Amino acid sequence: MRILDTWRVLGMRSTGSNDVMIDGHIVPETAVSARRKAGEWDPLFQTIATIALPLIYSVYVGVAESARDIALSLARRKQSDHNTIQLAGRMDTELAGVRMARQAMLAAARLNAPSAETVNQVVIGRHLVARHAIAAVELAMELAGGAGFYRASGLERRFRDIQAARYHPLQPGPQAQYTGAMALGLPVDRIY
Repeated sequence: MRILDTWRVLGMRSTGSNDVMIDGHIVPETAVSARRKAGEWDPLFQTIATIALPLIYSVYVGVAESARDIALSLARRKQSDHNTIQLAGRMDTELAGVRMARQAMLAAARLNAPSAETVNQVVIGRHLVARHAIAAVELAMELAGGAGFYRASGLERRFRDIQAARYHPLQPGPQAQYTGAMALGLPVDRIY
């Protein structure tokens, strides 16, 4: 087994999500516990999406909350004006949206009923968490001003890390297609 040095990314560097190469091992046919048709949702994916996405996106909630705390600490060091107060308010409003969306995702997971409907609830929440978390961190950068651009503040790292929220499934296009198909009563088993 070898860990390949493939995790060379903009953000979320500390996750160390390198590829792992396993040489010389063959999984016997009898050890394969699940099979699915290529190109289609499988009930197993409904379970995975319903449980995994709320957990993954909770990390982005934490990144946004941390960025907020850093930005407020930096902003308190300078004179507050109308713009500073407004930026702090907009940032906290975006963060409230992040938290509400995550709560909706967790509520869907707590139903313990993986289905196309719960996947839809989760991927809508995933989209909203990403959108509001990215906006909250962008506002945190603006609120902090130039000090937030320095690595020493830690805010630039949060800005890089939050960008990864864009790339997990279902991304905005497929998510909108999935949600739209659900709304219209159309099949969703090939949308991902």
